Amino acid sequence: MTRIAVLKEQAPGENRVSATPETVKKLIALGAQVAVEAGAGAAAAIADADYAAAGATLGSRKDVVAKAEILLGVQGPEAASIKGCAKGAWLVAALDPFGQPARINGYAAAEIEALAMEFMPRITRAQSMDILSSQSNLAGYKAVIDASATYGRAFPMMMTAAGTISAARVFVMGVGVAGLQAIATARRLGAQVSATDVRSATREQIESLGAKAIFVDQVAGIEGEGAGGYATEMSDAYKAAQADLVSSHIAKQDIVITTALIPGRPAPRLISDAQIASMKPGSVIFDLAVAQGGNVEGAVADQIVERHGVKIMGYTNTPARLAADASALFARNLYNFLSAFWDKEAGRPVLPDDDEITTAIRLTQNGAVVHPRLTANG
Repeated sequence: MTRIAVLKEQAPGENRVSATPETVKKLIALGAQVAVEAGAGAAAAIADADYAAAGATLGSRKDVVAKAEILLGVQGPEAASIKGCAKGAWLVAALDPFGQPARINGYAAAEIEALAMEFMPRITRAQSMDILSSQSNLAGYKAVIDASATYGRAFPMMMTAAGTISAARVFVMGVGVAGLQAIATARRLGAQVSATDVRSATREQIESLGAKAIFVDQVAGIEGEGAGGYATEMSDAYKAAQADLVSSHIAKQDIVITTALIPGRPAPRLISDAQIASMKPGSVIFDLAVAQGGNVEGAVADQIVERHGVKIMGYTNTPARLAADASALFARNLYNFLSAFWDKEAGRPVLPDDDEITTAIRLTQNGAVVHPRLTANG
């Protein structure tokens, strides 16, 4: 029987876990043995007893890793901490390949097959395995909730005997999964919402959620959609026109949520210090990209910074602030991936070398780094 190890996260502030009692039961039903590191789910409100009741064994890191053929994590562990696993064992987690090259090399040297779940291609059959989408969805929600808590006023319009309170104006920059959820959440709270994106195809999505679309028109370079539906770098003419449009719009906003990321590159700068200065005192900006360099000038991860009377905030790991729900979705993503490739005869999942998912997520194999985006000639 294939031995699967569920690791306790060691990164500071990482409260999520890569398997839940629900997915443990399902993995065992496939024919696997599951060992969970003691305390792995504690920060996500999952007790060791719940894993034991689901059929898992509990133990120390050394015990659960010993001879494990598949290792599950949220963030990639140090290679030295998973010594003792089976030769060629799979490591299935978010591995930050561009930010942790030495760690990836360590997996190769240890003959671990590292599978980066954040590289999952955005194709129909992989949607249920897409950790970026599931975690971004929660991050977009949490960004609005945390920004509303920091903003010292009400969100909805309120008509009272003492007078009327105007609805908060919320502007969402970047309309991927996180941005769409931010729009929906702000609308549910009663805000007046607008949004923008470099991809013109998102206009319809914005308007379908009842928000106002703010777009640069009649400028070369508006089709900003790259491979897999991600945004790409835009033309200089477009950037200049967008900056002018945003500057005039942002001055009227109470809350701004920025979500723009380009895979493998620092987060694009969307808001300058001059634009911050144009906003009303007491306004709030939540930078969801702060961990990748930030969309907002002066943003500092895990701190609320005040500039020109505007509070700027953002967290290194926003999904971990909703650990229970984030873990449930992340764990299902990993289970869906393993079950999709499970070979009953082999008693374990098998990745075909020519499969689109395999080539997208496999970083290391047979002692070498094999992903073209990480090799010297990639």
